[in-house]
Amino acid sequence: METPADDAAGADEVTIANESIGETATNSDEETTMDKTNGKLLRHAVFFSFNEGTTEQEIESVTSAFAALPEKIDSIIDFQWGTNNSPEKLDDGFTHGFLLTFKDEAGRDAYLPHPAHTGEFADALKPHMKDVFVIDYWGNPPQAEIQKELKHAVFFKFKDDADPAAVKNVEQAFASLPDKIDAIKAFEWGINNSPESHDDGFTHCFMVTFDSEEGREQYLPHPDHKAFVEVLKPVLDKVRVVDFWAQ
Repeated sequence: METPADDAAGADEVTIANESIGETATNSDEETTMDKTNGKLLRHAVFFSFNEGTTEQEIESVTSAFAALPEKIDSIIDFQWGTNNSPEKLDDGFTHGFLLTFKDEAGRDAYLPHPAHTGEFADALKPHMKDVFVIDYWGNPPQAEIQKELKHAVFFKFKDDADPAAVKNVEQAFASLPDKIDAIKAFEWGINNSPESHDDGFTHCFMVTFDSEEGREQYLPHPDHKAFVEVLKPVLDKVRVVDFWAQ
């Protein structure tokens, strides 16, 4: 949830007569970018809460304006959003989640100050926004074809005196859950690298994907999930959870 507060800069290309050579150069540039990011993609997770009295029509105008940005900003290579439906009551009032994907930091740098983002969309959002939450992290390319994606976005803020080794244990324990719980259809996690100031002190995002609410219902009380929570508790300061069906 976090945002509110932004295509990768292309390398200069020498004009060449042989078209196939030009294609090879472009492919090489893309491979170099993938090497620099270790094959990962940059996720920009943004969440909003709205002022009391904001109508459904006004909220729809905001979500429509946000959903229109990929057509206006080329560096957005994927866009998903949805309305919170988490049963855990750990959302801190955030009701709408948006997950934008960039190829790299240059893509995000093009997005943040883009007039379509800071102008048209911001104008639609500002009168109605109560709060915004933004976490950026490096995620994985699609791991499998999932027809319907129920995103379970989990954010951790650790205690100031948390032992780094204990935090590492939490990271590893969470990352091991997909091998233990079949209901998890996709999983990625990362440490916040947002240049904005909307993270509320949260440092870690874990994005768990299910293909049904039944899958989530199996996951939450699963013994391996409960065992993970016991590893987490001693170092956890605060948790925030927002779930949404990706549109």
